[in-house]
Amino acid sequence: MGQPVAPLTARPVSTSGKAMLNTYARAFFTRVLTPFAALLIRLGVSPDAVTLVGTGGVVAGALVFFPLGEFFWGTIVITLFVFSDLVDGNMARQLGRSSRWGAFLDSTLDRVADSAIFGGLALWYAGAGDSLWLCAVAIFCLASGQVVSYTKARGESIGLPVNVNGLVERAERLVITLVAAGLAGLHAFGVPGVQYLLPVALWVVAVGSTVTLAQRVVTVRRESAEADAVAQGGNSA
Repeated sequence: MGQPVAPLTARPVSTSGKAMLNTYARAFFTRVLTPFAALLIRLGVSPDAVTLVGTGGVVAGALVFFPLGEFFWGTIVITLFVFSDLVDGNMARQLGRSSRWGAFLDSTLDRVADSAIFGGLALWYAGAGDSLWLCAVAIFCLASGQVVSYTKARGESIGLPVNVNGLVERAERLVITLVAAGLAGLHAFGVPGVQYLLPVALWVVAVGSTVTLAQRVVTVRRESAEADAVAQGGNSA
């Protein structure tokens, strides 16, 4: 038999400005999307189906539009499907089906969606975008985002809380990148200068992800040292 599964616990709510903003934003969208989630439940749609469709929409929007330089329409499509991340959780709560499987599926497919977004941008810069530097930065954003998520998951898997609010976490990576991509797409409609926003955003995300990774590594090192000291103290007692 496998090891017993530890009970799910809620993360402590931070009082930092960023955490409060995320909390208020999530509460607002929860109120807005609750009727839609209830409608899907009445229609017999499952939360897992919403998660899968949402991820598929994000992947399609990123890999169809971004490599063609259609940043505005790609961002519109991606943004519409990104809201599925809130809808599926809302449905699960209404149904009373919050589960480890749902959390696992949601987290795993988030990584797929993030990879598609930065992969689509990398394809643009490797092709018609004609910038190997920005292609490399986009790939770095893709990889660093995965590693940032992995450090937290790995730390938690060995029993550490990884209690840190990083500088640029997933929500910030998506907002910075998608807002910049959407605005950069307005260049095709004759808006001058906006095409430079996306390269700047990619550099910001790359640097911010590096800082966040360092924050999490330092936090895991500190928490593991503290846990080891407690364990050693208990063994010597």
